[in-house]
Amino acid sequence: MLEMKSFHCACGNILYFDSTRCLRCQQDVGFDPLEDGMRRLKPSLRLCANGRMHGVCNWLLPADSPEAFCASCRLNRTIPDLSEGRNLRHWGLMEAAKRRVIRTLLNLGFRLPTLEEDPQDGLGFDILSTTLDPSATMGHLRGVITVSLEEADDTWRQINLQQLGEASRTLLGHFRHETGHFVWHRHLSRLAWDHPSRHAFREVFGNDSESYADALSRHYEQGAAPDWADHHISAYAASHPWEDWAETWAHYLQMVDGFETCDHLGIRGGGVNLPLVILPMESCTLPPGLTAHPGEDANFHAWLQRWICLAAVLNEISRSFGAPFLYPYIITPDVARKLRLAHHFAQMWAVRAFPGGAG
Repeated sequence: MLEMKSFHCACGNILYFDSTRCLRCQQDVGFDPLEDGMRRLKPSLRLCANGRMHGVCNWLLPADSPEAFCASCRLNRTIPDLSEGRNLRHWGLMEAAKRRVIRTLLNLGFRLPTLEEDPQDGLGFDILSTTLDPSATMGHLRGVITVSLEEADDTWRQINLQQLGEASRTLLGHFRHETGHFVWHRHLSRLAWDHPSRHAFREVFGNDSESYADALSRHYEQGAAPDWADHHISAYAASHPWEDWAETWAHYLQMVDGFETCDHLGIRGGGVNLPLVILPMESCTLPPGLTAHPGEDANFHAWLQRWICLAAVLNEISRSFGAPFLYPYIITPDVARKLRLAHHFAQMWAVRAFPGGAG
């Protein structure tokens, strides 16, 4: 789906997305979002102000840019109080996760202006402590994604995972989920109720006119239906179509990133010697009213089957180390239909065409 990238220093040494120094030549390096690659710092490039001042960012800008902050950090509206104890470290972890999802969205072709630049379609982040401000509401609202700094604390996050009965809870997954609400708000919520895309959404995810507040209240009081796993990627996804979409979108981005990482490292996952369920081809087709280009459905079916194989390999490797499954999810035909629609929307909303791959 995305062109697979290999990050290397000019000296030939391998670099990683969060690298700040090459261990072979000892040169300072950073990530250039304009070129989607790692670069040595040089007179034509400079480090984001958050990297220079706080050591929490490795993204670069052109030296003559009027901006102080990189394409990711400039989306911040609120950052934590850095005079408070562990806030700097936790904020650094937050920014690292945010940069990954921002890069994915940019490479998928999404335009990500700030809210100042585009009050209607812009994106902003408020990263704050819910311990210091218990009244703050986490989530997405009109282009602003608010996240709790405490999510960067492993113990706090594990407690929430157990209390909420989640299969997995990560910083990156949290950002991916909230960007799902953002793209839904920007690209779907303003369409007429009878628009083909809105109709397709209801066909696959359900009627989103149901009271969101009532649905969440019912979910937290009663839990998900016993058969939720047949139709949803997670129990929380069963609470309301909006959450089903956000959870599905998060998994779609996880698959895109997972494939890029594995392909970069030479991990293919094909020919796995494991009994695998083959998804029916009809589970990877679009609902009535939407048209796929020739071969798109078959390409997506093959892409999704490859992901299932790869997930099985990663899970077995994880278990061989005595660790939990890396990917504790099951993709049923109903979930496959939702992922297919997410892929279709991602292509449709992109400001440029995909370079190749599935669809």
